Amino acid sequence: MSSTAFPILLLGSGGREHALALKLAASPLCSRLIAAPGNPGIAQVASLAPGLDILDPAAVTAFAQAEGAGLVVVGPEGPLAAGVSDALRAAGIPVFGPSAAAARLEASKAFTKQLCDEAHVPTARYRRFDALEPALAYSAAHALPVVVKADGLAAGKGVTVALTHGEAEEALRDLFASPGAEVVIEECMTGEEVSFFVLADGKTALPLLAAQDHKRVGDGDTGPNTGGMGAYAPARVFTPELQARTMAEIIQPTLNAMAARGTPFTGVLFAGLMLTETGPRLIEYNVRFGDPECQVLMALLETDMAGLLLAAACGELAGRAATWKPGTAAVVVVAARGYPGTPAKGGLISNLEAAEATGAMVLHAGTALDAHGRLVSSGGRVLGVTAAGPTVAEAVATAYAAVEKISFADGFCRRDIGWREIARERADG
Repeated sequence: MSSTAFPILLLGSGGREHALALKLAASPLCSRLIAAPGNPGIAQVASLAPGLDILDPAAVTAFAQAEGAGLVVVGPEGPLAAGVSDALRAAGIPVFGPSAAAARLEASKAFTKQLCDEAHVPTARYRRFDALEPALAYSAAHALPVVVKADGLAAGKGVTVALTHGEAEEALRDLFASPGAEVVIEECMTGEEVSFFVLADGKTALPLLAAQDHKRVGDGDTGPNTGGMGAYAPARVFTPELQARTMAEIIQPTLNAMAARGTPFTGVLFAGLMLTETGPRLIEYNVRFGDPECQVLMALLETDMAGLLLAAACGELAGRAATWKPGTAAVVVVAARGYPGTPAKGGLISNLEAAEATGAMVLHAGTALDAHGRLVSSGGRVLGVTAAGPTVAEAVATAYAAVEKISFADGFCRRDIGWREIARERADG
């Protein structure tokens, strides 16, 4: 593994990638950071390659070779499912991100469920369907609530927790309106949900932190699911004992099963967990850092990120550990009006310097520059206002103070990020 500085190529354009860009650009291993396509925030620490098609394995490989990249970091799930990592590995370029075959852990809910069966990983009971009528009959007889999931990639939004059979039917009809749709219907597990992250090099797993995010768009966990409206870390409810059980009962059996299939998993494995009365159970896997969880993890990480990702890419994680700053971090997502439906685009954004003067970081997720060079919104989740503090309550307070400084007429945010942990902190005195 190289110990001299080299160019790093980062693929992606969201808040997750902005958080990663800040850590990578600060690494002594990084001589130059290139981001494709990037965003205006990432442009402050990286050269952008907006014309590169990050879903084209051949184009990404040729670009990485031309730039002399010593590491390629794949942020979103799309390039992974498209086989970008496979092409880079075939060309001898270190890449952080799983092969397309290993990325099926996220790309196919049914694949993951089958693997859980084989590896005895605790998860929800389920059935998979590729036709509407059998799915309707099964859901109509299922105990409530019942969970309906799109089998493929859905950017965190293809899940319905149906409280009535009518809601389940509506979700199924919506999903099967797409040709070739496949769905998974499963029992609704009860408990607290956490997002747990590990780095993997095919055989070794290095635990990071657990975070808790807020999927629903409205305060009090109301409204439709989104890609995430905020998060905080670490999640104290995920005790060292629960982490040990998760590593032994869920993570390592999964890595062993993937290796046995001839598709070893290299990258970050994001386990969505339900902490039930009987212990942690797997909800689903993602094969990339969560967004917005990545923002809080990067705010707390002390270890050189580029070194960890290169070690994972080169199969050299054994003996390594991640160190963390004391305290907590929280992120509040500022989304565009209409999200998660049809968000407004083009709204002017300003006063970010004043926001950051409060002690927070403003990470760009869905931003662009208009023809006059002004910062505008370009997506649903626009900004991730991130802050650290001794407690979640203090981190959240700093983040909201920064939000109040931002001028963005089309923007809105949840006002209760971290509410569960803040309540626990208050109860602890």
